[in-house]
Amino acid sequence: QQQQVRSIITRTKFRRMVKKRKKAELAEKGILPPRPHRYRPVDTPVIGAIPREEQEATKKELNEKAAADMQKRMEAAQGGPEPLRYHMEGLKMSDRVRRLFDLSIGNQKEAVTAQKKKGMEIFQKREGDTGSSAVQVIALTTRIQQMQKHLSIHRKDHSGRRGLEAMYVTRRKMLDYMERKDFEMYRRVVQTLGLTRTPPVKYIHNKRKDQKKILEKRKNKKLMLKRKKKKAMR
Repeated sequence: QQQQVRSIITRTKFRRMVKKRKKAELAEKGILPPRPHRYRPVDTPVIGAIPREEQEATKKELNEKAAADMQKRMEAAQGGPEPLRYHMEGLKMSDRVRRLFDLSIGNQKEAVTAQKKKGMEIFQKREGDTGSSAVQVIALTTRIQQMQKHLSIHRKDHSGRRGLEAMYVTRRKMLDYMERKDFEMYRRVVQTLGLTRTPPVKYIHNKRKDQKKILEKRKNKKLMLKRKKKKAMR
């Protein structure tokens, strides 16, 4: 009996080779394959493209304008009346009474609300604005910072950590919306808060750990059966 000889070339490889030969034969004749829809060769020049130097110059100008505007807003926020407890700003009172309403005596919640109010005032579009995207991001960031401080002390507060992760997601969504709708304000907010965009961490499934767990369970089962048999023999 003759032994069957297997070739290294598979069916798919053979088909590809035939396809390649046909293409080469057509190319020799001057018949090229049809181009895909909206095909553009690599060498085609881009019409109306702005050179990089111009782009960098405009970017620099915008950054300088944004920085000057932010500086003005920060100065205006600092120049206002000093925040007091129980919203007692703007009232005439003696120094002794003022000391009672000073924030240094107040609790942490009052200090955080005052800090949040100052941050919101910088990005307000009008007086009393609390609904614009930039203001909401600032308010959420102050809450995130507060939660980060809390979790650094209370490490086993898992429900709090879950809430913090949800806040991160909400802020990311708000920033994405701002990036689409108002890019200039988005840039300002990101620069002032010092936020950086990081890619999401992928969950890597560890098979070895799972195998170890299965083996441990099997061992435990065997031990339990042995103990039961010993008890039955007695």
